[in-house]
Amino acid sequence: MRIAIASDEATTLTDEVSEALSAAGHDVAPLGPLAGGSEEWAEVSAALGREVAEGRSEAAVLFCWSGTGAAIAANKVQGVRAALCGDAATARLARKYNHANVLVMSLRATSGAVGREIVEAFLDEPYGDDDFDHRNVAHVEELDDARAGGS
Repeated sequence: MRIAIASDEATTLTDEVSEALSAAGHDVAPLGPLAGGSEEWAEVSAALGREVAEGRSEAAVLFCWSGTGAAIAANKVQGVRAALCGDAATARLARKYNHANVLVMSLRATSGAVGREIVEAFLDEPYGDDDFDHRNVAHVEELDDARAGGS
């Protein structure tokens, strides 16, 4: 799976997660400072969101100091469902019920071991296929379309 990864700064956590993704056989696509750039959190979050929304990556992992700003910025890109997750259970639920395609983590609050566990849970959990899941995700997509000037 091709997975974009971005942050507004390269850290031990971003390195550990990137290495774990590569070791698991994923094609890792670094963006922003993780690729030698100097973008700040809003810009790198939008770039990562476009990477997923335009189909160049199947999923993404995003970091900023708290994780909140990055999640907000990524979610402004139509088609992105970014979820700020601080534990593996929340990451699983974000995939199952929300069909999240971008995992966001806090650089401040996430250790390397927990970060790797969260990423593994996020990527291992399939999108939920119940009518409940599809109805709610469809409603979120309708809100996204309306915000973008659609129906």
